[in-house]
Amino acid sequence: MSRIIVFTGKGGVGKTSIISAHALRAARSGLNTLLVSADMAHNLGDVFEMETGGGRVHAAPHLTILELDPGRIMREHYPDLNRSMMEMLGGSLTRAADKVDSSFMIPGFEDLFMLLGIRDLYESGEYDLILVDCAPSGETLSLLKLPELLEWYMEKFFPVGRFMTRALAPVTNALYKVKLPDEAAMDQVSLMHRSLVALQDLLKNPQVTSVRLVTLPEKMVLEETKRTYMYLNLYGYHVDRVFINRVLPPQTGNSFMEEWRRIQSRYIEETESVFRHIPVTRIPWYPKEIKGIQAVELLSKELPDNEVLFASPASLQSEDSSCGGAETYEVTENGYRLRLSIPGADHVSATLCDRDLDIRVGTVLRKIPLPNVLYGAQIVSTALQDGMFLVDFSAPAAHKALR
Repeated sequence: MSRIIVFTGKGGVGKTSIISAHALRAARSGLNTLLVSADMAHNLGDVFEMETGGGRVHAAPHLTILELDPGRIMREHYPDLNRSMMEMLGGSLTRAADKVDSSFMIPGFEDLFMLLGIRDLYESGEYDLILVDCAPSGETLSLLKLPELLEWYMEKFFPVGRFMTRALAPVTNALYKVKLPDEAAMDQVSLMHRSLVALQDLLKNPQVTSVRLVTLPEKMVLEETKRTYMYLNLYGYHVDRVFINRVLPPQTGNSFMEEWRRIQSRYIEETESVFRHIPVTRIPWYPKEIKGIQAVELLSKELPDNEVLFASPASLQSEDSSCGGAETYEVTENGYRLRLSIPGADHVSATLCDRDLDIRVGTVLRKIPLPNVLYGAQIVSTALQDGMFLVDFSAPAAHKALR
């Protein structure tokens, strides 16, 4: 089974250098490796000092690099999906759907096509390892929560919309000259919905996909790394390693650098404490920039052994670790309990909204569709214990009658 490893971190922490070192190490070990940039500000070509041109480029034996172009993915693999979505949105977009050229993309859909491109690369079976260089953490969170968000909207509105379209299309066309989406367009959107479900299953499968965080031993960077870790857990993604980059060597002999080393030591200790259930790797600060394949190879020697570096993320989790995963449900004496790992959270709230559970952490809201067995249940209590959020539900009335 192929592996996908996603790298993210605050802008400027050196994640592209570290993921490039991973890629070269994997290729040198004989793994057929694809290094993908999902950051619109691509710079893999700069690191390897070669022209990329938007397509796949052979960088070394067993190593291919690719800077994703969402427009190209849309045109080559999903040519009808964009038009179908425009028709689904209705109004002036429906009338414009047949007039726009093939390069037009609905704003915000760039991330969707990049994710679908990664899924297609995985399903092709061409590569043993796919390494994904994402944009800085905030954009990565938006990228990774997009499949669940779009799926939620489609689950809520698509079945009703399909029925209403079939019923009203003749009337609106005859009386108001408004064209509603045809059956072909609805089929395309239905196909996208199935793709989103498959994409979520892939990205949240601990046997396949994990996320690695790159940070620096500095206050602001560490705080953002902790928040990123917390939100990734909220959405059920597995974080299996943290890299502390640009660590100064000991005994620099310079008073200015010695003060910086003292500051770094404090934040290194804090990082290793916060992420005590996850392997943490220190990467030294090199006197020269990481540019060219020889520099990348030098950096790759600082990485852990291949046996742990490319192991399944699930095999790296200790029994007491809190490193992500989908929410789970269990039967209790008086009803049901939901468990969701959200390490680092100080306050979490949960409310019922129709058949969804809204969980809010800070400014981030996740809507979790509840299973049918909990339809009609009420929240009895919530608790946050050692990074695990617990929601207790009463048994629905229909279930009580059966007991």
